[in-house]
Amino acid sequence: MATSLAGAAPHGNLPKLSDIRVAIVKAEWNGHINNALTEGALEVFKSAGVALDDVDVYEVPGAVELTFAASQIIEASLYDAVIVFGTVIRGGTPHFDYVCQSVTQGITALNADCDTPVIFGVLTVDCEQDALNRAGGKLGNKGSEAAEAAIKMIAFKRRVLDL
Repeated sequence: MATSLAGAAPHGNLPKLSDIRVAIVKAEWNGHINNALTEGALEVFKSAGVALDDVDVYEVPGAVELTFAASQIIEASLYDAVIVFGTVIRGGTPHFDYVCQSVTQGITALNADCDTPVIFGVLTVDCEQDALNRAGGKLGNKGSEAAEAAIKMIAFKRRVLDL
């Protein structure tokens, strides 16, 4: 997803969809950042005409748990898309690399193996300020971009199923 400027209009025209349900799973770790990402997503859904009652938000302890939560949500077959939000900040140990690799591979596997799109909204940054810049700061809100991606992927799937 490309970076947008803070306050910029949504990218392109979003497809007009009806009857969509979306799950957002956010990590509690670095919660203030993930909450800002979630708020950005909810704003896009609202402006796109998606009833906020049709967007359910779940929490898990950390980024590694996002894959399991998304897989369970997909198994329930209640949603048209799942968005995962987490923030992993580089530290002085290799833990950053392991967490980033785990969540990236897990979400990639879900997208390859399942029929519900999972939108990757995990920030992997060098410092907290980098994350804040991407969660409503000077580099926009990646949560907004994730919601746009979810709407576009739901439209894509519906188009393919109509072939």
